[in-house]
Amino acid sequence: MPEMGAGTQMIVLFFLLLAIRVPVAFSLGLSALYAMWRMGFGLDLAGDLITAGVARYSLLAIPFFILAGALMGSTGIAERMIRFFRVLVGGLPGGMGVVGTVVCLFWGAVSGSGPASVAAIGPMIIRGMEEDGYARAHAAGLVCAGAALSIVIPPSIGLVLFGVIAEVSISQLFIAAILPGLFMGLTMLAVLPFIAPKGAGAGPALAGMIPDPYAGLPYGARLWRSFRDSFWGLMTPLVILGGIYSGIFTPTEAALVATVYALLVGGLVYRSLTLRALYDTLAEAAGSSATVMLIVAYAGLFGWVITVEDLVSTYSGGLLGISENPWVILLVIMLILLIAGMFMDAITVMFITLPIVLPVMHELGWDPVWFGVLVMINLAIGLITPPVGVNLFVAANVAHLSIERVARGALPFLIAALVGLAVVAALPGLSLWLVHWLS
Repeated sequence: MPEMGAGTQMIVLFFLLLAIRVPVAFSLGLSALYAMWRMGFGLDLAGDLITAGVARYSLLAIPFFILAGALMGSTGIAERMIRFFRVLVGGLPGGMGVVGTVVCLFWGAVSGSGPASVAAIGPMIIRGMEEDGYARAHAAGLVCAGAALSIVIPPSIGLVLFGVIAEVSISQLFIAAILPGLFMGLTMLAVLPFIAPKGAGAGPALAGMIPDPYAGLPYGARLWRSFRDSFWGLMTPLVILGGIYSGIFTPTEAALVATVYALLVGGLVYRSLTLRALYDTLAEAAGSSATVMLIVAYAGLFGWVITVEDLVSTYSGGLLGISENPWVILLVIMLILLIAGMFMDAITVMFITLPIVLPVMHELGWDPVWFGVLVMINLAIGLITPPVGVNLFVAANVAHLSIERVARGALPFLIAALVGLAVVAALPGLSLWLVHWLS
């Protein structure tokens, strides 16, 4: 590859390593180290760059949000939430499909991670939808699509990373993502009439899914008691987001508050947090956090090579040269993000593409907050698109189905998500209205 510079060789090597199934983090690291060797830099500089890449205060939010979500799943908060929403909206047309959508949106404000949301609430929702008569593939597809919105609905790990990379206010990103996230949820609800079986909503209340101690009581009594049981879990998003928007604590501090809150609720209120459960949860969260932070560390090295080789100017200039119409350029960027999301996880896509597309954003005068929300929706869709949609793999494991069947079940929701993406792109006010109103 003598005609290519070290940076371009690095990108080619990265995709070659991915093709032979080298883990993403090591593909990033090995290709970046190769480029640095070609450029004449030593490993001592690589160590400094890796350390600098992860030694950012804002990144502390990631492991703590992951831990908070894991704790809320292991302490029974998810079960209580699903029971409450089942009683509240389970009798509506669509039955458990409506419940699944609502719970996915609500859990997105707790977890912040798509795959984690699938693992935490997927088994219960899929089983409940099957009891209501839905096909298992459609149930798994709904969980895939709904959980993908976890990286859109605040507090979102993806938005935290975008704010760090783009140097944009994370609080404003959180505010801006609220209405688009809810709108994307509405597009999911619009799909239900096309996949819902006749009589959905009339199935057994929660039989076989979550024990319902209040079965047989009048509706009002069941609703009140299920609300009382789930109250502290339902308060979680209000505690996290209310504290951020009122200025009591920053988004990074909110992650620690969420963790402490989950420990208090699980240990003192619900009394469901045993030492064994705490150990397992800490181990699970540590593994997930290590995976994310390893990608962040090596992606920083990868991004440094891109900057030094001036690939940003080369590729961003190429994007600007495609057309003089900003909408055409935006369409190309979204296609790049969607295609990249088919093969890589959201964090990797951001670290590789944002250094190139952010200069284009500034050149064209796009609002960085709106653009950040748009990027997150693109990457959320990537979580449910084969061949490497991460949510598909987790849902297939949870539902005991093949990836192909889960992908077919998720197809209606994928189409709806693309429609929602087009609306959010065409109407920036949907993202920015709340930011301007609160500022």
